[in-house]
Amino acid sequence: MALLKCSAGVIAAATSNNLPPPPAASERVEIRICVNRTCRRQGSMDALETLSGIAPAGVSVTSCGCLGRCGSGPNLAVLPGGAAVSHCGTAARAAQVVEALFGRGSDPGVNLEALALRRKAEAEVESGRVSEAEALLSQAIELKPSGGLHFIYKCRSVARLKMGDASGALEDATEASRIAPDYPSGDAYLAMEEWGAAEEAYSRALLVDPSIRRSKSFKVQFITFT
Repeated sequence: MALLKCSAGVIAAATSNNLPPPPAASERVEIRICVNRTCRRQGSMDALETLSGIAPAGVSVTSCGCLGRCGSGPNLAVLPGGAAVSHCGTAARAAQVVEALFGRGSDPGVNLEALALRRKAEAEVESGRVSEAEALLSQAIELKPSGGLHFIYKCRSVARLKMGDASGALEDATEASRIAPDYPSGDAYLAMEEWGAAEEAYSRALLVDPSIRRSKSFKVQFITFT
């Protein structure tokens, strides 16, 4: 089997169907997708956004430099193991990769449908139509996608909090944290005056993404603890 040299390390050439084999249950998986000029023109940024939205909890999706085979891009690498996947420039192709890695026979279209519902719900929240957003997110949860479910619960927690349903928001925040402990949400805990849980959630969120310290919403919440 040929090997490719790249900024992500040494990756193995793809299998015959150009989809990666499922990882071992104990492995922490990272998906790196090239966003260099050629792959970017071929749609790698859209694939990166889709993969980030439908990957299961605990799977890291990041951009990287050139993986070679630019004529077959966009290309991505799955670590550990180093399987290379080419022609990953569409949402459907990204969903196929996630299904091959984690789906265990699930329909790749389910993840995309759930992602589309979440994106629509996020737009509804931005427009102040939180009841509509809550309904859309409930539909997405009922689909039982194999990835991205923690994002959906977190988004519904936000919608329910804006609706004044603090207990429902707390339930969703708790479920999101159960699925993905690295991505907690402290807002619902704060609304329920669960001060200790809220402080812990915000502290863990900072560990995941220190840049949120600069956001206006975080500064408003941080005042509560100072």
